[in-house]
Amino acid sequence: MGLFDKLKNEFIDIIEWQDNTNDTIVYKFPRYQNEIKMDAKLTVRESQQAVFFNEGVIADIFQPGMHALQTQNMPILTTLKGWKYGFNSPFKADVFFVSTRQFIDQKWGTKNPIILNDERFGMIEIRAFGAFAFRITDAGKFIKEISGTEGQYTTDEVTGQLRTLIVTKFTDAVGEGNIPIEKFAANMEELSKLGMEKLNVDFEEYGLKITKFLVENVSMPEELKKEIFEYSRLNKIDMQKLTQMKAAKSIEIAAENQGTMGMGMGMGMGMGMGNVMTNTLMNQNQQNQQNQQNMPPPLPPTVQFFIVLNGAQAGPFTTEQLTQMAAQGTFNRETNVWKAGMAAWTQAGAVAELTSVFSSMPPPLPPAI
Repeated sequence: MGLFDKLKNEFIDIIEWQDNTNDTIVYKFPRYQNEIKMDAKLTVRESQQAVFFNEGVIADIFQPGMHALQTQNMPILTTLKGWKYGFNSPFKADVFFVSTRQFIDQKWGTKNPIILNDERFGMIEIRAFGAFAFRITDAGKFIKEISGTEGQYTTDEVTGQLRTLIVTKFTDAVGEGNIPIEKFAANMEELSKLGMEKLNVDFEEYGLKITKFLVENVSMPEELKKEIFEYSRLNKIDMQKLTQMKAAKSIEIAAENQGTMGMGMGMGMGMGMGNVMTNTLMNQNQQNQQNQQNMPPPLPPTVQFFIVLNGAQAGPFTTEQLTQMAAQGTFNRETNVWKAGMAAWTQAGAVAELTSVFSSMPPPLPPAI
């Protein structure tokens, strides 16, 4: 800095920041030996706040407008300095301008997968990314908690810290949101709203406000996607069905694997899952047996016979029908009969099952003498 600049800035009359950038958040006003003249004019433009520091301690904060720096409108700095009323000498202080406009289209994403515990699918990993916008609501808090006393602080520097905070808080929000894993891709708006609410609760302590938070995509391993699609086709949420499905897949993988180790592992998994299926089937069989014990026995099968009638095969006839035919004289003990299981045609009188047919019939007449 040349001699002219030193003399020019030794007693400052006007303090202002004309922001010609799109990414500067905090700007420290430069001056020689930090000296400011009492009654100097401070211009704070719209979307700005000016923060005065005294020996590293935040003093007065000025909102948009033109301010004459006097002891009356610098009550904190006046107290810290121990000035008496009417003090009119140059003083030293650090002045930081903070932009409070909205910074849009800031990107965020999960560097590492978010691990969630789902009741049906167990421990799963997902990734997410999107965009957000923010603004400073309390310049003093922001400098104290985030930027510190750097001479210039840009969005590139702050978003690095914000992204880490966003991912942490978003992970907590997802874990507390109780959204089924299969509905993540279809609930971007709900995820965005949930994330924004959670973030603003915590970001308030940094003097920040998230004005927009968007989840643009949620990704998960392809194997999990396939499993979710298969599971979604089931009639209802049933852990038994899911276990059976996994058992079948494990056995299939083991059969296709040519390596001994892979086959052993696959068969082991399949056997483990198979035990669950076996136990399920045994329980079902036991239940069926109990139900059968409470039911009456089945009716005996109806026996049917074929007979030789007028030299030709006729039938089949039940024993009730043969009884009627015997009463009519068209069927007798000498009639040849056959049923399933018999080796050959046999006279009806020699068949035990037909004894009842002839029990009420008189024997044949004796031969005439």
